[in-house]
Amino acid sequence: MGEGEEIIADERVMDISLKDLSKQLEEFAMARDWEKFHSPRNLLLAMVGEVGELSEIFQWRGEVDKGLPNWEDADKEHLGEELSDVLLYLIRLADICGIDLGDAATKKIVKNAIKYPPKPRERKLL
Repeated sequence: MGEGEEIIADERVMDISLKDLSKQLEEFAMARDWEKFHSPRNLLLAMVGEVGELSEIFQWRGEVDKGLPNWEDADKEHLGEELSDVLLYLIRLADICGIDLGDAATKKIVKNAIKYPPKPRERKLL
C-alpha cells in the first residue's frame, strides 16, 4: 500500500482476480525484500505447512455440514484465514514457476470433463 492509503479490514473485495492477487503478493514480497526466499521449494514447503494448519481445524470435528451451520463465527474466520494462506502460497508458487494458474485450472477442468463425462440420465416414460 502506498502512503496515505487506508487499510479497511471490513471492506469486502468481491471480484479480485488471480492476477490481481499475484501482483499484490509480488509487491508485498518486494517491499520486504523477501523475493530471495521465494524459491519454488520454499513456497511449496510453506504451503504444505499451511495445509497442515488447515487440516487441524477439521481434525477432530468428524464430518461437517455444508455451510458450517454449527460453527462459531470465530471458527469460520479462522478457517477463512487458513484457506487464504494456502491460496496465497499457491498463487505465489505458480507465479514464481511461470504458471498462469487461471489458465492451467481452466484447462484442467476441461480435461476432467473429458476424462469423467456425466452419466447419461435415465429417461422416464410417461
